[in-house]
Amino acid sequence: MHWIAWPLPPTPTDTGTDSDARPGVAVLPAAAGPRQPLPQAPHEHWWALQFTPRVARVDGEALLLEVSGTERLWGGREALLVQLQLRSPPWRTDPPAGAGDPDPSPEPAEQTRRWTPFAEASTSLQALALLRLQLAGQPLPRHLPDGLPLHTLTALHPHLPSLARMGCRTWGALRALPRDGVARRLGAAVLLALDRAYGHIAHNHAWVELPERFELTAELPALATSADALLWSASRLLSALQAWLQARQQGVLALELAWRHDLRRVDGVPIAPWHALPVRTAQPTHELAHLRRLLAENLARTPLAAPANQITLRALETAPLPHASASLLPPDGSSGTDGEGEAWHQLVERLSARLGADQVQSVTLQADHRPECMQRWQPMAAAAPGGAVARVLQGEHAPEAVLWPTWLLRTPQRLAMQGHRPCYQGPLGLLAGPHRFDAAWWEEGACAQDADGGEGGQGPQGRSGLVQRDYFVALSPVAGRIWIFRERLAHAPAGASRDRWFLQGLYA
Repeated sequence: MHWIAWPLPPTPTDTGTDSDARPGVAVLPAAAGPRQPLPQAPHEHWWALQFTPRVARVDGEALLLEVSGTERLWGGREALLVQLQLRSPPWRTDPPAGAGDPDPSPEPAEQTRRWTPFAEASTSLQALALLRLQLAGQPLPRHLPDGLPLHTLTALHPHLPSLARMGCRTWGALRALPRDGVARRLGAAVLLALDRAYGHIAHNHAWVELPERFELTAELPALATSADALLWSASRLLSALQAWLQARQQGVLALELAWRHDLRRVDGVPIAPWHALPVRTAQPTHELAHLRRLLAENLARTPLAAPANQITLRALETAPLPHASASLLPPDGSSGTDGEGEAWHQLVERLSARLGADQVQSVTLQADHRPECMQRWQPMAAAAPGGAVARVLQGEHAPEAVLWPTWLLRTPQRLAMQGHRPCYQGPLGLLAGPHRFDAAWWEEGACAQDADGGEGGQGPQGRSGLVQRDYFVALSPVAGRIWIFRERLAHAPAGASRDRWFLQGLYA
């Protein structure tokens, strides 16, 4: 596993902020835990779900992201960290000395973005401990994780004075103590937390989850008397909507902004307590700038009946975002003149030269009624265009063509018999058929795809090339629907049946 500890945006603390501390960063004294910031709304953490579904909020100060299963989808760990820096909520601290720019070639609009401190480790508690040291401005230990201070592990905060009197100040020193004595003096919870921190046992977190429907309500800091004031207050809710859509890989088609009026009467005329403004988009989108512009245009045409003191944003209709899959082939350049790709025949020639002519093949339709002879594979460089006649001769528009299977066996498989009933993983029931045809009487032998395997060293058709078959759609109790045929033999050995059954096709 690989964990990333990401700090929550700075918020005012319930006990005040020290003047010499960085804004929103709690001071970590040796004998006390971090100050608890004011509770944050759940939607403040939705942005992280676009990178991994395993996101947990811990101790009110950081998000823990387990990214070992998703980092490859972002192009590797380094690329994922760059995207985290670009898409996370803004952090108002300067980069620490020697940290460097997380993106070696940022865009001009991103060069002014502040660097967000973070920490990585193989367990969540180790990553959280390293992040706490960074935020407190303390140096990182040389030996990890044994050198981590005890105050970086939340479960040890009640026991820090006792451990300090014992001369125990690091994880490694505590781990070296006899476990029985630690359990008797400090309790089993201390050993449990230490085992989780070292990764000896699993740590079950409460994962951040998205609601099925998006609906957020916010109290306005001041009465909104204009469309600009409403839009300014709705911007935070739009950011939450974007995070919700990105995490669900969806775009919004219709949303609604509603506001509650602070007055019930204006000039003696009663007004409705709420007013709702629906907004629709032509295509699914989660682009924040586009949604803000669209909402601003609609608000500009909507007069406020009274000052508003509360707003609610709802997503009325969403749809999955279309994802363009990367093609293995170059861009469309069938003409070879647009400069963006290469002509199809040039690609075939280049691949044939690089891989070998026999490795690049195409299918050619054949004018034959036998299913195993309707097509032939050959090197693509030698394939001739055409095939329209073959399509007609194959009877593509014949009524029985709808019963043809998806897959053909390379060699028809002889079926066992139970009396006069063919069997394949149990007795077969015939659903459709027979479709009878006689073909290839003019050939000296069977087609190339017809391998040997019948009686006397002959395939299903023998050596004459004549094909006499009755095709059926059959139902197997285990395999489901299959495609079989009954071969009618003009001459059979003494005592042998003139009918033989073969399995030739499977339905996907």
